[in-house]
Amino acid sequence: MKINRITISALLLCATFLYSAAQETGSILIKNGTVITITNGTLENTDVLIEEGKISQIGANLDAGDARVVDAEGMYVMPGIIDAHSHIGLEVVNEASDPNTAMVAVGDAINPLDVSIYRALAGGVTTSHAMHGSANAIGGQCQTIKHRWGDYNPNHYKMEGAPRTIKFALGENPMRVHGENNGIIPKTRMGVEQVFRYYFSEAVKYQDKWENYNGENANAVPPKYDLRLQTMVDILNGDILIHCHSYRADEIMMLMNVLKDFGVEKICFQHVNEGFKIAPELAAFGASASVFADWWDYKFEVYYSTAYNAAILTKNGVTTSINSDSGELIRHLYHEAGKTQKYGGLSDDEALALITINPAKQLGIEERVGSIEEGKDGDIAIFNHHPLSIYAIPQMTIVDGVVRFDIDGDADDMRISIDPEEKFPALYEGSEAEVNCLQDTEFEQVHNH
Repeated sequence: MKINRITISALLLCATFLYSAAQETGSILIKNGTVITITNGTLENTDVLIEEGKISQIGANLDAGDARVVDAEGMYVMPGIIDAHSHIGLEVVNEASDPNTAMVAVGDAINPLDVSIYRALAGGVTTSHAMHGSANAIGGQCQTIKHRWGDYNPNHYKMEGAPRTIKFALGENPMRVHGENNGIIPKTRMGVEQVFRYYFSEAVKYQDKWENYNGENANAVPPKYDLRLQTMVDILNGDILIHCHSYRADEIMMLMNVLKDFGVEKICFQHVNEGFKIAPELAAFGASASVFADWWDYKFEVYYSTAYNAAILTKNGVTTSINSDSGELIRHLYHEAGKTQKYGGLSDDEALALITINPAKQLGIEERVGSIEEGKDGDIAIFNHHPLSIYAIPQMTIVDGVVRFDIDGDADDMRISIDPEEKFPALYEGSEAEVNCLQDTEFEQVHNH
């Protein structure tokens, strides 16, 4: 059999499918709430029925059938919040060993026990974009995750079917890590540009080699497979979405020019603090922007920004989201969205779109999440007040029809309780006495260190 890139991809896909069991889904009827659909207005005294993880009906006096019933009278029901820039569920996020580490993927190292996932749920966040760091001009591949807290299988956190994404970075970070610390390109902002141009050019040559090979006879010797260059090819072909750490307007314009030269159309600029300076240009390119609400001036290249950034970008037709980039800020993204009403006068739907449907579009998952519509995933956040109110507190967060956070039902705000006296004999071979002895020895070793 002639081996090519399609065969390799198919084998990897099959391996992933076999390793992953079915995700847990649930059925639940949310009754009598004020439903903020985001895309179809706000509906008073309305029910939302989720069956087997999908929103099946939206209306009044719906029949629950066998589904659990939650009375949301006097409460506000909105789609689960989406964070387009996060690092929760990860440990060390930078593979800083080379200016291009496109071959690594954070999705291979999701930590299902990271308590930040639960804390995000307590803020109504059901989906986040777990990102590689910004040490490299071309960083590693990122992972869109569902917050399925309580599931110990890290594979189950990956949002099945979500497009692949990758982290790029402009400016000070790759310059410092590689040029200043290691004396290699890039040491300047000019060098950052050349890293992009060099590897895109190498990817074009690599793709040509494979196309020539696939067009030859079956006895031809295949080119050497290179995961880093193949990832770059996938970017060129539009199969991977770029999410680029950025601050300065001049550098953002530079990268858009590079992408034009190589025919790349899909990019979301992250942070993009000076995006308000070039909002029309971003809109014309088709780029999107994921920004902080009012966070800047923490280093020199982020000296100049404005709290009106999100509103200016939105009014210029740029698909804009507000992100956290923080395990703490992720808990109150709804407050961050509300700031755009003071700084820019956005409507309720415009402000809430910044943390729902817009980040969904930036991640390529808007057909699944980001609004309350029939057929979409049953990802819901329920608030005791309007989510843009300073008095709003999330009461319940639902992922795929499964309640993952319940302010009244969760014991001590934790769904996973660790009992230090609990034994796990199934993890070891031997008698119960041997297991107990082994566990005691391990405890002493950890304690002594």
